[in-house]
Amino acid sequence: MGGRLFGHGECFGCGLCLLACPLWRARRDIRLSAQGCARALQCGAMMDDLADAVDSCCLCGACEPACPAQIGLVGMIADLRAELARHHPDRVAQLHERMNAHRSPAPAAPAAAVTLVPDKALKAHCALLGRVLALLGEREKLALAEDDGADIALALEAGAAIPAARLARFLAPLARARRIIIGDGMLFRALRSWLPRTPIEALGVAMSSVAAVRGKLRAADLYVIEPRAYHADHARLVKHYDGLRLERGCSMNLDLQRLAIPTTAGSLPAILGRSQVDARDQARWILEGAPECSRIVVEDLQDIAAFTAVTGKPVVHLAQLT
Repeated sequence: MGGRLFGHGECFGCGLCLLACPLWRARRDIRLSAQGCARALQCGAMMDDLADAVDSCCLCGACEPACPAQIGLVGMIADLRAELARHHPDRVAQLHERMNAHRSPAPAAPAAAVTLVPDKALKAHCALLGRVLALLGEREKLALAEDDGADIALALEAGAAIPAARLARFLAPLARARRIIIGDGMLFRALRSWLPRTPIEALGVAMSSVAAVRGKLRAADLYVIEPRAYHADHARLVKHYDGLRLERGCSMNLDLQRLAIPTTAGSLPAILGRSQVDARDQARWILEGAPECSRIVVEDLQDIAAFTAVTGKPVVHLAQLT
């Protein structure tokens, strides 16, 4: 087991990964942190000893860019969840059934098209999805993926094994795309590994690159970056967002280390009602970093509820700016 867990043996306990960890901020329990998991594994901890920590992680990825040993901490937690699922198959039994039963529609997108794969929340919001398609389609020919891969994204987060046939059906039309724009941060991370020759772009980056959207951002805005895709490609994306911040003057949910503070609203623990982090408390903390803001602009639809619950300021998605 130890050899597969993304270099946990390289952890020397510096604690830098705790700086932007929402679980550490909420609980101050080292056992629930990525550092705690890595050190426990070094000392021979068993799977069941780590279950609480593994289940509590929101997989925001903020710990990874902060790690001087460059340990794949998100991969480590995902691998631990997969190991727990192998020990306790009932944890993901329903998800396996869902993936095995899934039948993808026949792909209709031409091979040369840029393909948008919306996340589950955006796909359910038909009017907003239409606006996203219209805005992105102004730049280049755009096709909407029929298969949003929501079950695969959930499997990645839960540690469930993805049936080879299901993954092949999801990837087949995407492999013919010239470029992919992806809404789900977990899928963004995975697709860069599964389709290494295809350019993959996060939806937030694609939308904030559209002149009509970018031009509507104001200096008094708080711009909330979706953390999973951002941290998965931190070295490159930090330059994009620094440029956006300097051009438009808006503040962002970034700490001093340029790590994105998450609300955790869309994480698996939050969805299951088992989160040890209050997304509303996270939203308040983010707002404390931008006390003069008059509007909150989010990349992730699931962040809207967290901010709306704690402020009377307007909260809008990027596509609602125009």
